[in-house]
Amino acid sequence: MPQETQQTDFQLVRVKSTWCRIKKGEALSDCKDKITLSEAKIGECISKGGISWTIEAPIYFCYKVVETYNILDHSNTTLLWGHITDPQQLELATSGKRKLRRFIVIDEVVDKLYGSKVREYFEENNVQHKILALPTTEETKSMDLVLNILQEVQNFSIDRRTEPIIAIGGGVCLDIVGLAASLYRRRTPYIRVPTTLLSYVDASVGAKNGVNFLQCKNKLGGYTPPVASFLDRSFIQSIPRRHISNGLGEILKMALMKHKGLFDLLKSHGKYLLDTKFQSYSSSADHGDAALQTTRIAIETMLEELAPNLWEDDLDRLVDFGHLISPELEMRVLPSLMHGEAVNIDMAFMTYVAHVRGLITAEEKEQIIQCMRGLELPVWHSGCSWPLIKRALMERLKHSGGQPRMPLPTGLGVAEIFNDTSEETLERAYELWVRDCKTALEEEPAALSEL
Repeated sequence: MPQETQQTDFQLVRVKSTWCRIKKGEALSDCKDKITLSEAKIGECISKGGISWTIEAPIYFCYKVVETYNILDHSNTTLLWGHITDPQQLELATSGKRKLRRFIVIDEVVDKLYGSKVREYFEENNVQHKILALPTTEETKSMDLVLNILQEVQNFSIDRRTEPIIAIGGGVCLDIVGLAASLYRRRTPYIRVPTTLLSYVDASVGAKNGVNFLQCKNKLGGYTPPVASFLDRSFIQSIPRRHISNGLGEILKMALMKHKGLFDLLKSHGKYLLDTKFQSYSSSADHGDAALQTTRIAIETMLEELAPNLWEDDLDRLVDFGHLISPELEMRVLPSLMHGEAVNIDMAFMTYVAHVRGLITAEEKEQIIQCMRGLELPVWHSGCSWPLIKRALMERLKHSGGQPRMPLPTGLGVAEIFNDTSEETLERAYELWVRDCKTALEEEPAALSEL
């Protein structure tokens, strides 16, 4: 016989300094004090077997993604106050009653290029600061580096509410500092300042942070967004051409999944964007401001996908395109492939999967592959073998609720997620992909040697 249960739902209210529960819909009688109503709820279930409580507590985050220019010009106060959204807090912070203090982690390569300007910026603005320059690469992306940062943060003794940690560097730097900040005093605010194209359009706009563990990419991490990300494209002019291509891999992902206009921009202006390193020039009438359009669309489409699912409660994610095989591939061949390159190789293979399934035409497949080549991205790698692909997809099943959740293009700029791709389809796609892309890759050096 089922046991009789008594279910009661409670709201939570704060009177003065004390939270208390009241039955849902019940009013507080004769209360003259200020009352705060929480969105959190407690459900109480009483049965013969005992009592249980169910807690619903929404977690609210607000973070800013801000375009700015010349962020290291001492008259630009974005880096000092740009993260503050509340006008009263801003007035209090800028009143000058307390000396500003900032702890900055900067990638050591970026430090060589911009370190003197960073130091000059904080000195000119009378900010007490500590700058920690570190080698932030996939090889060093570990808990050891996180603990190193935390030791220095502890020595500097920051205020965990009003003195955000600042991360200046590429995606690895932003990931490591984000994890360190989320661990220190259980959550310390931090600011991201991306200096590569990849981190500008990808790592800087989401909530995730993490480090590699046991030769697995981002095996340890969490979901704690920064209080702000400050985007300054002028940093991108100092990175090598290959790094521009690397970032274009993630931009192309968003184009293929959900924005044909972005795909057309990349097809038409890809070489120009590579040549100009995403800088805006008023003299380039034929290209308009392709760099601004491209980065804005990439960020807007990324935010559309991330914001409703910040903690990845829903595992069906279009932004996982290019990320089913690439984590295994990238770590296996480290350091020969950069992240965006590995993602693109994954996307190239999945483009063939989509074609074999009949989701895209042969012409659309060729347009995608030719666009990838135009962006100087690899479309094949010897490390991406059939056994590696099968192993990566098996790993995917483990961490995706037993389903592959495979995003695939169903046209140019449109996509769906599939769970029914057969091994025969994957193997046929692999054979065609190797036939077309490996041959083309190997013929290019041979042709060059004949010149």
